[in-house]
Amino acid sequence: MQLDEININKKIFFTTASSIFLLLAVVFSSCSPNKPEDIKALTNRDEYPSLTVKELTAVITDSGKIKYRFITPELQQFDQKAEPTIDFPFGLHLFVFDANEQVDAQIKSNIAIYYQKKELWELRNDVEAVNSKGEVINTELMFWDQNKKTIYSDQFIKITRENEIITGYGFESDERLENYKIKNISGILEVEEQQQENN
Repeated sequence: MQLDEININKKIFFTTASSIFLLLAVVFSSCSPNKPEDIKALTNRDEYPSLTVKELTAVITDSGKIKYRFITPELQQFDQKAEPTIDFPFGLHLFVFDANEQVDAQIKSNIAIYYQKKELWELRNDVEAVNSKGEVINTELMFWDQNKKTIYSDQFIKITRENEIITGYGFESDERLENYKIKNISGILEVEEQQQENN
């Protein structure tokens, strides 16, 4: 009984060993020398995110109170870059809260990048910001400097108020998007007159 078991084990061992050698022979024969571009791709770690999070809702607090909340389909963190960034390649919806934890302003964009060292947000592609008065600001590029507590753009801007639409180039505001100025106004359209005509 014991002899049969030993023979069976030997057969299994030889079968397994021959399979492994055969597999190694195939692997080594199919290997080719590494190309310089392949090695470079592996060593360029700054091109790959150190962290990726999908379907994220995050809250940032200050002294126990909610200061910011953001929602994004995907967050990518790049720590190995010379200028570390957090990227939002599929869009970002950001809420700014006041001292009473009420929404003070909100900003949406299709692409966003946060420069960690500078504490600077770059919002791109169909940017829409809304302040507590319900005024809507639209542009294609907007920056938010958290150190200076300013929001600005040098692009075309459209501001929709209750009774008028203002367009122009260049924009600067506080974080609440209430105390703002357009550097070069290109047009003012009275909305109230159009509404009366439609009625």
